[in-house]
Amino acid sequence: MSEWRITRLRGEFCITWTDESGVRRRYKLGTSDRAEANRRAPARFAELTRPLTTTVADLWSGYETDMAGRAVIGTMKHTWKALKDRFGMIDGQSVTIADCRAHTEERRKAGIKDGTIHTELGHLRMVLLWAEKHRLIDRAPAIERPPKPEPKDAYLTREEVRALMRAAKVPHIRLAILLMIGTGARNEAALQLTWDRVDFERRIIQLRNPFDKARRKGRPTVPINDNLLAALDDARRAALSPFVIEWAGSPVKSIKRGLKAAGNEIGRPDTSPHMLRHSAAVWLAEDGHSMHEIAQFLGHDDVKTTTRVYARYSPTHLRKLADSLAV
Repeated sequence: MSEWRITRLRGEFCITWTDESGVRRRYKLGTSDRAEANRRAPARFAELTRPLTTTVADLWSGYETDMAGRAVIGTMKHTWKALKDRFGMIDGQSVTIADCRAHTEERRKAGIKDGTIHTELGHLRMVLLWAEKHRLIDRAPAIERPPKPEPKDAYLTREEVRALMRAAKVPHIRLAILLMIGTGARNEAALQLTWDRVDFERRIIQLRNPFDKARRKGRPTVPINDNLLAALDDARRAALSPFVIEWAGSPVKSIKRGLKAAGNEIGRPDTSPHMLRHSAAVWLAEDGHSMHEIAQFLGHDDVKTTTRVYARYSPTHLRKLADSLAV
């Protein structure tokens, strides 16, 4: 759903948006003064889009409307498919731990991993807490979910990445591999990167789009190493679109299939876009860089996350403490 905007109708300001069914909605704000319209619009929009009932389905829809434009909404469209049959018609305040356990059991029987179930029930918890905050329900019930699994340890060595690039059948897959390894970028950030954010003179890449208002995880500005610089320079000369990763002049929506094919060829069928980012972080830790520097390079908000996942790969982490214990 698009965000609301202020428009005019016969000399009077209105609030306008497009609802979930694609219908354009427009309501008068009762003023012809721009400043007053700006003041009234947020409260009016909240009132007009307030959930009709306190069922989980309506609360979920209300949350999506309120948070329109944020990255998590895209993921929530998928998690809702898994939750709606069991939780949709339940009153938000009446969700029980038994409901959560039943969902977990059902999903496990379907072969779904605990990490996915953890995310699904986490989104449910997020919506109910939002509903409590906005006084749509008196209290958000406890949501029980499986423990969050430990991060996967699998990563690619430098030699495997070189082999992966040789096995890649098309240029845009090779460039994507080098870009994601060279910047530690997330898959979406790499595929959305445009040439105007590649600064060849200063040798830096701005992974975050300054015009994108949505909250995106881990999109820092990072330097460009020599290998990546040469590859980007070649790609720019042949570019047919504003996007760094392109195919036949069009942006690439996914590299999973091409990456999987190359991975199978080198005996690493588990290769994925996220594994490239994970591998980059492991290499940084193995080379002894500090957790604070690695966190900044990856765009982590909290160095604790970096330390928990990557400190084990660092030969220097806690080394001075161990040396202090020599007898």
